[in-house]
Formats: sequence, structure tokens, C-alpha cells
Amino acid sequence: MTTTSRTELENEVIRICQELIRIPSVNFGDGKGDEKAVAEHVMKLLSEVGIESKMYESAPGRCNVVARIKGTDSSRPGLVLHGHLDVVPANADDWSVDPFSGEIRDEMIWGRGAVDMKNMDAMMLATVRDWARTGYKPSRDIVLVFFADEEAGSIYGSHWMVDKHPEVFAGCTEAVSEVGGFSVTVAGGKRLYLIETAEKGIHWMKLTAHGRAGHGSVTNSENALTRLSEAVARIGNHQWPQRYSKTVKAFFKKVADETGKEYDEKDLTPLLSELGFAARMVGATLQNTANPTMLEAGYKANVIPGSASAVIDGRFIPGFEDELNQTIQSLIGPDITIETITTDKALEVPFEGDLVEAMCAAILLEDPEGIPVPYVMSGGTDNKALAELGIIGYGFSPLKLAADFDFMALFHGVDERVPLEGLTFGVRVLKDFLEHA
Repeated sequence: MTTTSRTELENEVIRICQELIRIPSVNFGDGKGDEKAVAEHVMKLLSEVGIESKMYESAPGRCNVVARIKGTDSSRPGLVLHGHLDVVPANADDWSVDPFSGEIRDEMIWGRGAVDMKNMDAMMLATVRDWARTGYKPSRDIVLVFFADEEAGSIYGSHWMVDKHPEVFAGCTEAVSEVGGFSVTVAGGKRLYLIETAEKGIHWMKLTAHGRAGHGSVTNSENALTRLSEAVARIGNHQWPQRYSKTVKAFFKKVADETGKEYDEKDLTPLLSELGFAARMVGATLQNTANPTMLEAGYKANVIPGSASAVIDGRFIPGFEDELNQTIQSLIGPDITIETITTDKALEVPFEGDLVEAMCAAILLEDPEGIPVPYVMSGGTDNKALAELGIIGYGFSPLKLAADFDFMALFHGVDERVPLEGLTFGVRVLKDFLEHA
């Protein structure tokens, strides 16, 4: 890559990231979202350089965009490169800047979506626009997909596309998307690059407690709100046993090797202290989790409600879905029902093969001292839906980050922002990876 083309690529990824952030595409859940404006902008950016794309609208305003870039070797299987266009809400009163400004401050782009995941969307677009300008053709087909609704279970996005338009992914065997390839500086100053090879499963559930309605001034041993509160407290305070997946073991073995600390498979928690800001996120991958996130009850101060409900965000380690469900059932007690809001599988794929080798090589080209490692993501991605088609998915949206930058805290957080240096590093790595994948 010449100095001129590198500068153009880096300037473009910054500009596109700002543009995408400035187009609000908030997903409020319960089907309430609208990605159409940002989807149309993505199509415009592709069209400007001669790349044809198609919009798939699963419901009014819920838009997915697909473009297939033909490779030179038709015998090779295709690669799905995907991102999502929706973002979670942002309360402007809590932010230091307008959350949809895309403002550059302190050498960072600020705004909702800066790390989840309009930064990766911008890397994808900048890369293929560079290819179009230079005439570069990848070896294999690259199916570029921008999904709707990832932040609310992907009902109108990847799951709908897989169910209604599987032909889009014809011939594809592998996929790459968000939340992987970012650096974590461990004790001693070494940089690990966490490539996502596994992710926890999801079970969002609604608990409803039933009781006897009545006047607020009268004692009531069948108060639905009391029953619900006790159940929610038991769930929130439950200490889940540690369960180690293959990926978790591989990750911590590498951490132990690089830090000179002892690896004890019976208890990996001491190694968490070596991970700095990443410890909280990685710690969640050692066990199932169930966090109460929403409550609903009553309509007047002096009326005891006949029912009350809560939402629980349950996440399970690969192989331990039954443990999550059975434990929740045992904790809630009688007179409470469970309704599934959404559920999705856990994933785990090998940290080996040509695709992984290409990821590692691309990182080391830009950061020769980097150490690629596999890790489990505590959340989930659209790779879950693609797995229904037998497509193996990885998380690889590369970022080189400062040791004191608490990257994981910015997902769905206040003052979400991405460092310019990390973003430009990422687009260079992603481009090199795709040219050798």
C-alpha cells in the first residue's frame, strides 16, 4: 500500500464512521427501530464506487443491506463480512457530547455506535471502496451484509435474512464480524489481541408473579410484587459455579504463559487480575449469568397489583444451557411463571485454519509484538443466526488500544468513543486480512 493510498483509506474510515454515527438508527426493542436512513447511506457509499447492493426490508423501516463482491477463484467458498446498523438508545443529558454528533475530541470519534458497531461498518465500507477504486479483486467472494435489529435479538435482521433469504449466503462457509481482534494490555505490558472464537448463549425471559389484588392499606400475604421482588433478589444474588469451555482454557493458558503466572485449571480467577480493564468482561465468560434488567408492576400508590413482572437477561456458557434454565426455575419459587422473550445458541469454533492464520498474520504485520489469542465473548453476535446455515463465525474487528483505555465499558455506555489511531489501525488490518483470507 502506498503512502497516498494508506492516507486515503485512513481518512475515509474516519469520515465514514462519523457519517454513520450522525444518522441515528436507534433500536428501542419490541420491534421499535428504524435503520432505513443509515441503510440508504450505506447503499449510496457503495454505489458511488460502482458496487451494487440490495436492501431487504423485513418490516417498515427495518432494513438490511447486502452486496456480493465476486472473487477471482470461483472454486473457493465465500466469506460473509457482516455488521449491524442499529444502536442502543442514548440519553443526551448523560453525555459530554451530542451522542449523534460524531464529534472528534481528544483524538477520538464520539457518539453512539462508535464501538458498537459503526466503527466496524466504516472499516468494511472503506476497505471495499478502496478495492473498487484500485480495481483489486479478492480471491474468494466477499458477501458484505449490514444487518438490522442486532441489539434486540436480530428478529428483523440476521434471523429474518437466514429464514427468508438464505440464498444471499449461498456458497459461504465462514463469517467475520464484531467484538474481536482488539488489544488488551496485560501485566508486564504485553498486548494480547482477543479473537472471538466462542460466545455465550442467550435466554431473555420475563418472570410474572401472580397474587391477590387489593387495597394498599390492608395486609396481603399474596402480594405479587413481594413475591416477584424476592425471586428477583434470589436470582440477582445467586453465585453461579464456574464452568470452563475449551476456549476459556486456551485463553488463560496463554495469559499464564505471557505473564509468568501459574495456570490452575481448578481456579482460573487469579489470572483475571492480569487483564486490567478486560477482567470484568472475561470474568463473565467463566460462568452462566442472569441479571435482572427490567421491572413492571402496579398503577396506583394505594392499589396492590394482582401481578408483577421482571425481565432477566440470562447468558449461558457453551454446553450449559440446561443449567441456566433449571437454576432459574429453582430460584423463582411458586406462583411465578416464565415466558421466553428470545433465546439463541452458544457458539464455539476452533482457533485454527487458514482464516485464523490470516487474522493473526494481519495483526502481526501491523503490530509485530502483538499476541493473538482466542476468547469467549460474554454477549452475542449475528454469527448465531448464520450458524443455522452451517456458517462458522469469528469476531474480528481489529483495534489497537492504549493500555489505560477501558474499551469494554463503552459498549452501550455513556460517552461511547473510538480512538482515531485504533480505527485507522483496524482498517489497515482488516484490509490486509481480507486480501489474504
